[in-house]
Amino acid sequence: MAKKKKEIPLPVLPVGIEVIDTHCHLDMSRYQDDLEEVLDRACKAGVRRMITIGIDLASSRAAVALAAAHDGVFAAVGVHPHHVAETNADAYQELRELAKNPQVVAYGEVGMDAVRNYAPLPLQMEHFRRQVVTAKELNLPLIVHDRETHVEIMTVLAEEAPFPASGVMHCFSGDADLARRVVEMGFYVSIPGVVTFNNAAMMQEAVAAVPLDRLLVETDGPFLAPEPYRGRRNEPVYVLYTAQKVAELKGVTLEELSRQTTANAERLFGLKEG
Repeated sequence: MAKKKKEIPLPVLPVGIEVIDTHCHLDMSRYQDDLEEVLDRACKAGVRRMITIGIDLASSRAAVALAAAHDGVFAAVGVHPHHVAETNADAYQELRELAKNPQVVAYGEVGMDAVRNYAPLPLQMEHFRRQVVTAKELNLPLIVHDRETHVEIMTVLAEEAPFPASGVMHCFSGDADLARRVVEMGFYVSIPGVVTFNNAAMMQEAVAAVPLDRLLVETDGPFLAPEPYRGRRNEPVYVLYTAQKVAELKGVTLEELSRQTTANAERLFGLKEG
């Protein structure tokens, strides 16, 4: 018989304090049956604002529509490296138009991925660079996906710097040295629920290396649920488990971590109250 996981109560925020889920995918099918309940659970627990992220043209359209329909939901548009092979000039032009929507607060997620490798890395780099330039032209923060392509990602970013609107390395998966380099470039580092796993020593060391004023927290929902929900569907309310773990690693209270990461997200994405 499988051993039942120990129940870990959801962290409780002080009255008036919130945490922002800076990266989730609310348009995905795993939310289609209960999205309103998902949003309600998050709001009641203090996760009152979140950014839903586009990964191709269709999901970018959906992200903008969700943001328009729900208070506290904002959008980002862009093409994930898994989808660059199927993306053409017409799609990029429509993304430019979508990005002008007032609900859009960032361009992404864009980047490179050597794990799934759905497109050749040279093609991924070409599309990544194109979208980096677009984000700069639109004066939007850049949301970067980097999975075992640290050298390639940092090379493109160094060559296209500076970034007046800044950006974020989402779902950070590098070591402490990479985290420091990201911060030195003027970007933020976003921490997912993986940080709660017992085998996440490298990520935990990276958190320790990042100044509080450069940290964000995210779910990447429906993926990467933190303990105690590892392996199950992730959702915005679970960002509280991630925030609690990051607070422990930084030696601060959950309230202090929440205040700082909320201020960071507001500053980077220009967020208003939902």
